Amino acid sequence: MAENGHQLFSQNPSTHPKPSRGGWNAAIFIIFVEVAERFAFFGLAGNLIMYLTNELHQPTSMAAKNVNLWMGVSSLFPLVGAVVADSYLGRFKTIIFSSSIYLMGMVLLCISVSVVPPHYREAIFFVSLYILAVGEGGHKPCVQTFAADQFDEDSEEERKAKSSFFNWWYLAIVIAGTVASLVVIYIQDNVSWVIGYGVLAAVIAAGIILFLLGIKSYRKQGPLGSPFTAVAQVFAAAARKWRVKETHDWDVYYGDERSETHMEAQPNHKTLARTKQFRFLDKAMIIDSLDASSKTRNPWRLCSINQVEEVKLVLRLIPIWLSCLMFNVVQSQLHTYYTKQGSKMNRSMGPHFQLPPASLKVFVGITILITVPIYDRIFVPMARKLFGHPAGITVLQRIGVGLFLSILNVVAAALVEAKRVSVAKQHDLLDNPKAIIPIRVWWLLPQYLICGLSDTFAVVGLQELFYDQMPEGLRSLGAAAYISILGIGSFLSSAIISLVQAISSKSGDEWLGDNLNRAHLDYFYWVLAGLSALNLCVYLWTAKRFVYKKVEAQKPTGAKKAGTRAGEV
Repeated sequence: MAENGHQLFSQNPSTHPKPSRGGWNAAIFIIFVEVAERFAFFGLAGNLIMYLTNELHQPTSMAAKNVNLWMGVSSLFPLVGAVVADSYLGRFKTIIFSSSIYLMGMVLLCISVSVVPPHYREAIFFVSLYILAVGEGGHKPCVQTFAADQFDEDSEEERKAKSSFFNWWYLAIVIAGTVASLVVIYIQDNVSWVIGYGVLAAVIAAGIILFLLGIKSYRKQGPLGSPFTAVAQVFAAAARKWRVKETHDWDVYYGDERSETHMEAQPNHKTLARTKQFRFLDKAMIIDSLDASSKTRNPWRLCSINQVEEVKLVLRLIPIWLSCLMFNVVQSQLHTYYTKQGSKMNRSMGPHFQLPPASLKVFVGITILITVPIYDRIFVPMARKLFGHPAGITVLQRIGVGLFLSILNVVAAALVEAKRVSVAKQHDLLDNPKAIIPIRVWWLLPQYLICGLSDTFAVVGLQELFYDQMPEGLRSLGAAAYISILGIGSFLSSAIISLVQAISSKSGDEWLGDNLNRAHLDYFYWVLAGLSALNLCVYLWTAKRFVYKKVEAQKPTGAKKAGTRAGEV
């Protein structure tokens, strides 16, 4: 395994022929299990703050932090799940095991809100939440990557099909979230929490069954071994040769005999082009006198050009990852303070119906349902003609538009909150925290619509970036890295809430108190807007220096094997 460490990232289709099945006929079954999981997640997360405040009687700020903490942990566990999938189980088995754990957590959640005695209810409820987080840890990094694997990149027809895959994949997720926001949250608020959570458990069970029905049509890939070994080898080899200088192009190692026989000798083998970033790592692929005199290659002294360039791919994504964290700090307000805002406004729709505050998220979904097809079918062809780019605009440009829209999102939220408080003051309701302010909930519509529009650009863009720009053997980890943006963003949101609470409390004017009429939630939103604007500047600086993956048709003629030097055969 160590000798072939440079192959851990890449699996060539000519060496490992793919089964004839796959394509959309296989991907649709994988979409079913993802739709079921997202339906359950949005049905739970969308109204979680209301359960914590109304049923478990937690203060609003504590409930918001608990929601952010749970969502953060749920988004970090995929990093562990990705390593398990890539190194030990493979994506298919990981999806099966993790979905079963998710179902177990959902069943326990139903039990916790029904038959568990009140003094144990909170503890069991949180245990079940974190069992769900473990299940999501294996599910999330694998299911989208496994679905994308059903499209053969060497087939022109399937490559075209996959070009729209991420848009339609996200559209299916949004449909699931929209239905959950309308149906399940209404059941939770107006019928029963037990029935509401029971519906989520039933949908998860149905999704697993549908996923298993497609088992014969899937293209499966086994575990490739630990990707961290190959990364460590590049850094170790570069460190050991820090004094070595590259004197000629032929001093670079392109692959050993085994890879040349089975992979790199193939005419369609994809070799990554050399790049000028992170040049200190290039020393790992230089053949020095010790390498030339050795009969076997030491993978901790000499790495192939592909292995080095694949490590560079990972390093290039880190600044993008960091500069997108603030985006989810803003988006996480959707599940916390946006919902609490709506709960204090007039939500009546006729004499006998009150719109649940968490159901306002349906407008995020509706926005995405409308804008994704428009983006894919209208905007992309027009932008393609205008800019000449195959995707209309680059992935990084798409993400940047989403980050800008997230600033407008929180600015709109701040303005509406200031309006809501001013109406409360006019009607002498500032000291009545349970009062419904006589202002229609539709004032919140702009922030929800902008939130959906920013998701259409940024979220889909991030999914595509962390799939396309990761080495093939690290794509589960790439999906986990994208998901972890959501997790770290949630943690940052909790940290900002705590910091704002601490600073504002010292001045005697608490910004995020339980009485939103006396609090200054609009000030908090302005803080997020300012931080997001600074973050956008950092992102633009980072994106401008980003180098996309470059692939050569085949390795250069005359590339040497280990144990040879320039001018030697």
